[in-house]
Amino acid sequence: MTEDKKKKRWKPKSQFKITGTLIFTVFTAALGSFQFGYDIGVINAPQEVIISHYEYILGIPLNDRKAINNYTINSTKELPTVPFLGDSITTPLVEEETTASTSLVTMLWSLSVSSFAVGGMIASFFGGWLGDRLGRIKAMLVANILSLVGALLMGFSKLGPSHILIISGRSISGLYCGLISGLVPMYIGEIAPTTLRGALGTLHQLAIVTGILISQIVGLNFILGNHERWHILLGLSAVRAIIQSLLLFFCPESPRYLYIKLDEEVKAKKSLKRLRGGIDVTKDINEMRKEKEEASSEQKVSIIQLFTNSSYRQPILVALMLHVAQQFSGINGIFYYSTSIFQTAGISQPVYATIGVGAINMVFTALSVFLVEKAGRRSLFLIGMSGMFVCAIFMSVGLILLDKLAWMSYVSMVAIFLFVSFFEIGPGPIPWFMVAEFFSQGPRPAALAIAAFSNWTCNFIVALCFQYIANFCGPYVFFLFAGVVLAFTLFTFFKVPETKGKSFEEIAAEFRKKSSSAQAPKAAVEMEFLGATETV
Repeated sequence: MTEDKKKKRWKPKSQFKITGTLIFTVFTAALGSFQFGYDIGVINAPQEVIISHYEYILGIPLNDRKAINNYTINSTKELPTVPFLGDSITTPLVEEETTASTSLVTMLWSLSVSSFAVGGMIASFFGGWLGDRLGRIKAMLVANILSLVGALLMGFSKLGPSHILIISGRSISGLYCGLISGLVPMYIGEIAPTTLRGALGTLHQLAIVTGILISQIVGLNFILGNHERWHILLGLSAVRAIIQSLLLFFCPESPRYLYIKLDEEVKAKKSLKRLRGGIDVTKDINEMRKEKEEASSEQKVSIIQLFTNSSYRQPILVALMLHVAQQFSGINGIFYYSTSIFQTAGISQPVYATIGVGAINMVFTALSVFLVEKAGRRSLFLIGMSGMFVCAIFMSVGLILLDKLAWMSYVSMVAIFLFVSFFEIGPGPIPWFMVAEFFSQGPRPAALAIAAFSNWTCNFIVALCFQYIANFCGPYVFFLFAGVVLAFTLFTFFKVPETKGKSFEEIAAEFRKKSSSAQAPKAAVEMEFLGATETV
C-alpha cells in the first residue's frame, strides 16, 4: 500500500514537468504581447518632441509653436531652431491663426494616439477567425506582417509627412495588436498543461507590462526619445517582428487545433510530446477527444449565438464583465495622472517616478504568475479589486487635502504604487486567460474575439473621456473609480466561479450545472446567475 501511494505521489510530477520546448514556445508567443505593451507606451515619452516636429512639418511659426506647446502637458525645451520671417506683434488675425494651429496639432496628436486603439478594436474581431483559418502559428506569422509594415511607416516618418505616416503606422500596429490580443492567450491556453494554464496565462499580461516599461526606458531623452532618434524609437518594433517570425518556425502548432479542428491525431500527439517532453500524453488526448465530441455535437458558434444560446450566455456575460472591470477600474487614469502627482510631490524628474510605476507593474505581474495556481483566479481577482478600492479612496483623499497638508502628496504617491500592485496581482492578467478557460473549442474563438473587442473599446472610451471626467470631477475623480471598482468587486464575489485546476470539460460542466439548476420559476432563473461554485 505504501509503495502504491508513493507511485501515485510521483506520477503527477513527471506528467507536468516544464520542458524547454514549452518555455521556448510560450516565450516566442509572448513576444507578440510584448509588442502590444511597447506600442501602448512608446508614444508617450517623445510626445513633446513629436509635436514640435509636427509643427515644423506644418510650417507653424516659432511663436505659435510655443503657444501650442504651452497648451500641451509641458513646454518643449528643445524646439528646432528654424528661422521664420514675420512680424511678432500680436494681432487678432495672428491670434486666430494660432488658435487654428493649436487645434490642428492637437487633433493630429490625438489621432496619433487613438488610431492605435481604433485599429485594435477592428482587428480584435478577427483574431479567433484567423487562428481557426490558418492555425495559430501561421496566424501569428501573418499578423507580424502588419507589425512590420506599421513599424516601417513610423520608422521612416521623419523623412516624409510625419503626421500622416505616424497615424497610418499606429493604425496598422493597432490592427496587429488587436489580432494578437486574441491569438496569444488562445495559443498559450491550448498548449499549457492544465495545472500550469493559469501561471502561463498570466505571461500575456507580464509581457505587456514589460513592453510598456521597456518603451518608457528607451524613450528617455538621452536614449531614443530626442529630436535625432525618436523615429528609431517608433520603428524599433520591426526588429521584434522579424525575430518572432523566425522563432515561430520552430514552435509546435497547438495540439488542440490539430486534433479538434483538423482531426490530425498523429500530428497532435507529436506536438504534445514535444511540449510535454516525450511523456505519455494519453490523458491530454482523452481530454481533447471529449472536447471534440462535444464540439462536433455543437454547430459552429457565432458571436450572436454566444448571447442567444442559454448555455453560452452566462459565461460570455461574465467574461465581458471581467474585461470591462479591468479597463474601467481606473488603471489608465492612474498612468495619465501620475506625472502631475509626482511633480506636486516635488520630484524634479517625474519621468523616472513614472518608470518606477512601470517597474512595480512588471514585478507584481511576475508575482501573479506564481500566485495564480496557488490562490486561484477568483481569489486573486477579488484581492486585487478590493485593494484597488481602498487605494482609490486614499488617492482622492490625498488629492483633496493636498493644498492644506503638503505631505498628502506622498499619500497619493504611495496609493498610486499600491493601486498598480493590486491591479497586476489580479484584474490585470486574469481576464485574458479566464475567457479561454470558460469555453470549449467550438465557441472559444468567437468568445475571445468579443472579449478582446470589449477590452479595446473600453480602453478607447477611457482614453477619450478620462481628461474630460478629470476636469469635471477634479480631485474627486478617483472616488468615481472607487465606486466602479466596488461594484465590480461585488459582481465577482457573487457571480464569478473558480476555474483553478479544472479542465475545459469540467468548467463547461460548471456552467451546464448552473443552467440546468435554473429550471425553477422564472423569478429564480433571473436571480440564479453564475454564483460562486466553491464554498469557503
